[in-house]
Amino acid sequence: MSEKLKVGILGGTGMVGQRFISLLENHPWFEVTTIAASPRSAGKTYEEAVGDRWKMDTPMPESVKNLIVMNVNEVEKVAAEVDFVFSAVDMTKEEIKKIEEDYAKTETPVVSNNSAHRWTPDVPMVVPEINPQHMDVIPFQRKRLGTKRGFVAVKPNCSIQSYAPVLTAWKEFEPYEVVATTYQAISGAGKTFKDWPEMVGNIIPYIGGEEEKSEKEPLRIWGEIKDGVIVPAESPVITCQCVRVPVLNGHTAAVFVKFRKKPTKEQLIQKLVGFKGAPQELNLPSAPKQFIQYLEEDNRPQVSEDVNYENGMGISVGRIREDHVYDWKFIGLSHNTVRGAAGGAILCAELLKAQGYITKK
Repeated sequence: MSEKLKVGILGGTGMVGQRFISLLENHPWFEVTTIAASPRSAGKTYEEAVGDRWKMDTPMPESVKNLIVMNVNEVEKVAAEVDFVFSAVDMTKEEIKKIEEDYAKTETPVVSNNSAHRWTPDVPMVVPEINPQHMDVIPFQRKRLGTKRGFVAVKPNCSIQSYAPVLTAWKEFEPYEVVATTYQAISGAGKTFKDWPEMVGNIIPYIGGEEEKSEKEPLRIWGEIKDGVIVPAESPVITCQCVRVPVLNGHTAAVFVKFRKKPTKEQLIQKLVGFKGAPQELNLPSAPKQFIQYLEEDNRPQVSEDVNYENGMGISVGRIREDHVYDWKFIGLSHNTVRGAAGGAILCAELLKAQGYITKK
């Protein structure tokens, strides 16, 4: 076995689990050695358990086809096989909270794509370019859980990736009021057009729970640690509508912003293209070299042209223009299952390894 960290994927048969597996193929630091899923998949090879439900564009990696799927509920047994786990389980919120903490209590770090722990006050919810310092809350969480090594860390919702980094880049201009409408791909619901034929040529103006997440989660990312918990920021105020659109991958956002300090268009663009954070400074394996690109053409960003920018880990922005009600408006685009889900979680794990929170058992 190589010196790579041994990784388990909890919920490895679902769409996000599959994305984890495809992105971790040939990863320089991590190796998928264990896949756990529901009892109905347990005992089968991964290839048998997934069957005809492989949803990625790339073929299933040979290295995982013959792995025997373990029962995700057999926490001690799964944890004994790995250095840490990624969580993409499909359960109720309470079940997810419990199982993720159960894994943490076996001294196994959990990096989760799920929403269950996003508002647990001592669980860091991190976009590594924006708030890497929130990982400093982990020692307080370990104290609560009674662990030395185990903890839970999460990444935020996919819908905020196309505008929260942009607003962060513009922080010095003090944005205080934001209106965002997101146009969200069907893979965000774990579906393809084959699974969801009624989405072809259709728009659904509602995604359960998404608007609240889109309005509140950026504030937690911009918050600070006080007395061992993360206290959300109070500004900017964000109001959001979330719409499901007939696109496979890629969440687009149309955003309007009011600023206390009045920037020029040139200043806004300069801040975007110059914006970088810990992943770029540490040269993490999954980090985009250029986190945010600005596209000058009037008809960009487009899903078909730009969703895979920086291997799906970058953000594309276009159409920055003055507004007669708000100060400025723009269009943002991010890949919802790469940067917005599995890729974002992998980048969090790389940051945690670089910070010394994830090590070999």
